Amino acid sequence: MTSPTHTGEIWVLGAAGRIGGAVTSRLAAQGFTTVLVGRGKDGLDKAAANSGAGKKAKIVVTASTDDIAAEITRQRPAVVVNAIGSFAETATPIARACMRAGGHYVDMAADLVALPRIFVLHDDAAAAGSTLVTGAGFGVLAAEAVVAELCENRPTPERVRVDALGSVGMSAGTMGSAFAASIVDTLSMGGRAYENGRLVTARLGADPQHLTLPDGETVKSAGAPAGELMAAQRVSGAGSVTVTTALAPTSAIARAILPLAGKLLSIPAVQRFAVRRMAAVKVKATPRPRRHSWGHAVVTWPDGTRREGWLRADDGMDYTAAVAAETAARLARGQGKPGAYTPAAALGPDLATAAGGTFIFD
Repeated sequence: MTSPTHTGEIWVLGAAGRIGGAVTSRLAAQGFTTVLVGRGKDGLDKAAANSGAGKKAKIVVTASTDDIAAEITRQRPAVVVNAIGSFAETATPIARACMRAGGHYVDMAADLVALPRIFVLHDDAAAAGSTLVTGAGFGVLAAEAVVAELCENRPTPERVRVDALGSVGMSAGTMGSAFAASIVDTLSMGGRAYENGRLVTARLGADPQHLTLPDGETVKSAGAPAGELMAAQRVSGAGSVTVTTALAPTSAIARAILPLAGKLLSIPAVQRFAVRRMAAVKVKATPRPRRHSWGHAVVTWPDGTRREGWLRADDGMDYTAAVAAETAARLARGQGKPGAYTPAAALGPDLATAAGGTFIFD
């Protein structure tokens, strides 16, 4: 799949961040030529030293998304991993640059705004011979991989519910604009679900769950507009699909005020203010709340047959880095298929286990 005019390089955008640095380290350990891309040279130099890429690692310092796109078009990397966040804004121009260069694109988007913006590029990507993979992280892959395994060699199910139950350890620092923006975007969008195959509005915080995990721990979750919803519907074809996430507030009071908060945050001025304030919030270092992260799915067929499955991973962010790195490595080796996909759709549900996850089925 990779054009002989390519450098063979894998570019990691946002390489100085936690996930970008982990992706760089994993790829460098496999012998790939990795290029660290970001806005600050000092941070990239430090990331290069920490990643094992070496003092001579190639660094590209860019000031904006447009600059990144221009450099991709000019230098023609084989694969670009977008770990800079704000995927609703950055994914399209960077993915288009990859297509112009005849290369491949990977991001970790997990929301219902960013994913469709990559999917609409499917025909253009196929014509360019490029593979665009969006959602290459814990939530989307864990959901769609379990659903794909449960539905293999079976007719189209009637209903699917997926639960994204991430467990992440936090380092001390500020929340940051990318994470703050993702929270605000989720609240302002409101809930979503599939009914009769159509994406419809649902109550934010609906369908609260209190789940007992296979390892005996428990976790609460509730409905939110997560990318897992779209991934599960695409892989199953089910008419009715719902999603819950452990990131959503589950108390009765919080769920009662969520719709009002969403309406307020849909006002652009309020949204910008909220992002600025939340981005500056200081976060204490905390261990992950549970031993494992879990992707969970319950699939029901018209005849009443019901199947349940889980994917166990460790820290959700670490697993996301592993998924992104494995996806990039496979694309660099010529695997995948031209077009725009979620990770399991592009490379198969075994991607989830290759990245370190474990399936558990009823």
